[in-house]
Amino acid sequence: MQKRALAIHDISCFGRCSLTIALPILSAAGIETTVLPTSILSTHTGGFTGYTFRDLTADLRPIKDHWLTEPGITFHAIYSGYLGSFEQLDIVTEYVDAFQKDGCLFFCDPVMADNGVLYKGFTPDFPKGMASLCAKADLILPNLTEATLMLGEAYPGDSYDQAYIEGLLHRLASLGPKMVVLTGVSFEAGKLGSACLDTSTGEIGYAFTDRIHGHFHGTGDIYGSTLVAAMLKGASLPRAIQIAGQFTYESIQRTLRDGKDFRFGVNFEEGLASLAKIVE
Repeated sequence: MQKRALAIHDISCFGRCSLTIALPILSAAGIETTVLPTSILSTHTGGFTGYTFRDLTADLRPIKDHWLTEPGITFHAIYSGYLGSFEQLDIVTEYVDAFQKDGCLFFCDPVMADNGVLYKGFTPDFPKGMASLCAKADLILPNLTEATLMLGEAYPGDSYDQAYIEGLLHRLASLGPKMVVLTGVSFEAGKLGSACLDTSTGEIGYAFTDRIHGHFHGTGDIYGSTLVAAMLKGASLPRAIQIAGQFTYESIQRTLRDGKDFRFGVNFEEGLASLAKIVE
């Protein structure tokens, strides 16, 4: 039976990120993908100036209310990404409460920070609100900055070891999610990857690729969308982080090969046919 996912993200009309990544990756994996856009921008905000922005918060509850009148609208997964306000956190909570039934999984990517600092526009109390949403999730996938902010801990920078990462995974699990994926993990200079914890088994896993230096917009969305796709197609959590990490790495490699402006996003499209075969 084909599975159906609800992707809750913003839309940047130009510049691959958020919904313009989640929709094609999930669809290529054979997953029917419903979208709930939280805002629409002319471009993403990384490196562009003068972009337009329209907040769609006022539309989100009426959409939910309409869907609830249709008995055939159900989901196997809900996947949320960037949420720009406390009200949107509350609304996503309402969607989860309404539709997380009959085995529906909630994947929450707490997109709000990187490199030790919150993204512009977020107040210092926002991570606490995001932690409350993550408590309802089956799986969360923060980076190291987002993880420490939600836990109220100091950001360690590069000064950590395996024991710290595994302790951090367990502390994140104590927020409530059944599975935790921590991205941006590195124990040696030339490698970068992720760590995971499945609380049902206590198993911790790692997946690494060679580190590619530079900032590439949309790679977090590629990783998260690929992870969700792999798990909905039956991959174990350790296998899913391997698939997601490798697909993200290969997408960056294609982008470097193409030599295009990095602001335009990462070339994941040319790998979709191969990804479909990997997760089938």
